[in-house]
Amino acid sequence: MVELGNLAGTRGAEWIGRPPHEELQLKVRPLLPSDDPFYQPPPGFQHAEPGTVLRSRDVELAFLGLIPQPARAVQLLYRTMDMNGEPEATVTTVIVPAELAPGQSCPLLSYQCAIDAMTSRCFPSYALRRRAKALGSLSQFEFLLINACVAEGWAVSVPDHEGIRGSWGAPYEPGYRVLDGIRAALSSERLELSAGASSKAPIGLWGYSGGGLASAWAAEMCGEYAPDLDIVGAVLGSPVGDLGHTFRRLNGGFFAGLPALVVAALAHIYPDLDRMIREHANEEGRALLEALEKMTTVEAVLKMAGKNLGDYLDEPLEDILSTPEITYVFDSIKLGAAVPTPPVLIVQAVHDYLIDVHDIDELAYAYSTGGARVTYHRDALNEHVCLHPLSAPMTMRWLTDRFAGRPLSEHLIRTTWPTALNPMTYVGMVRLIKIAAKVVTGRKVPHRPL
Repeated sequence: MVELGNLAGTRGAEWIGRPPHEELQLKVRPLLPSDDPFYQPPPGFQHAEPGTVLRSRDVELAFLGLIPQPARAVQLLYRTMDMNGEPEATVTTVIVPAELAPGQSCPLLSYQCAIDAMTSRCFPSYALRRRAKALGSLSQFEFLLINACVAEGWAVSVPDHEGIRGSWGAPYEPGYRVLDGIRAALSSERLELSAGASSKAPIGLWGYSGGGLASAWAAEMCGEYAPDLDIVGAVLGSPVGDLGHTFRRLNGGFFAGLPALVVAALAHIYPDLDRMIREHANEEGRALLEALEKMTTVEAVLKMAGKNLGDYLDEPLEDILSTPEITYVFDSIKLGAAVPTPPVLIVQAVHDYLIDVHDIDELAYAYSTGGARVTYHRDALNEHVCLHPLSAPMTMRWLTDRFAGRPLSEHLIRTTWPTALNPMTYVGMVRLIKIAAKVVTGRKVPHRPL
């Protein structure tokens, strides 16, 4: 919907009620979002309701940017907002089952990739496209799981949940972008997901690591911000929980690039943090943070391996971290601001070298004592990277149950039986491997009956 009264005198608002659509353009290398006019909202967009589609286009997807996929994908530019409530626009890539007929009911899953970078090369809307130059983007590998979800007969929305500026680590706004991306997908006339019976189709959330963090913000905020959406379940895979603790845990180690990327992003959001960096970081440190803004996730990890940000400061790092300005930033970006209204499945490895399991224990406890319906899989054998694919069969079974409206049989259950020792894991992995083989060879992935 659009507040038409506020558009009086606004020129160039021809998108109202009929957002322009671009047909598929083959053999054209995609532009980076920072250079692509598609990402620029039209005049007057700020007067539109959150989730309003501003323009759309058909796109060709490819595994690693190289292997074209026979999938139907539409990108939507839609109105959303940042953590301060200021209007902005971002993009979601929506993939629908090929056999889905207009008006046919199908669940909608919002899958949040682990973008974990500031550069627009890592945004899913770019990295998933054919001929994208996104080496080192985690989204390209998560495309295998996204395809597995489409093979279940689900429509999948993959939002650029960091926004056009790559605001990794920012609070609240990932939730706005995820939820408004769902609204955009449901309202898009090009997709027709909300026609007829589909208007009551169930909605799920799923993300892991940086994507789990974004999914958690959406789960916490949907009750108040998007009560119109029928979100029946949210899967939060290793959702970070406490970014301040994670910074201290990873700084100086092999994965020091991840917290450094967060600092580089948050400096654009919190003026006091930016001031502290300018006052206390030396020239080499400031240049390093600036260079990180242009690196993919893998590039940043390799560049920063073993580096300690304290080496670039004129005061001890712990003294800087203990200042009111930095304490405020870390407190404000910590999950647990609200209790999720949909049921949640939290997946976390005990032996996780990135995310401290005790942070996720605390988050699961806070959610549960606050009244949320929490299932907690605390994997006693796994580590961070392998747990994501190994827990995918369990996750998809849980989402299938939520989409089918089956009752929850457990609430705060601390499951220690490792997924690697569960026979059902390998039954599901066989199907995932078959789907991955088709993706890697560019063949059509069959869907379950719709």
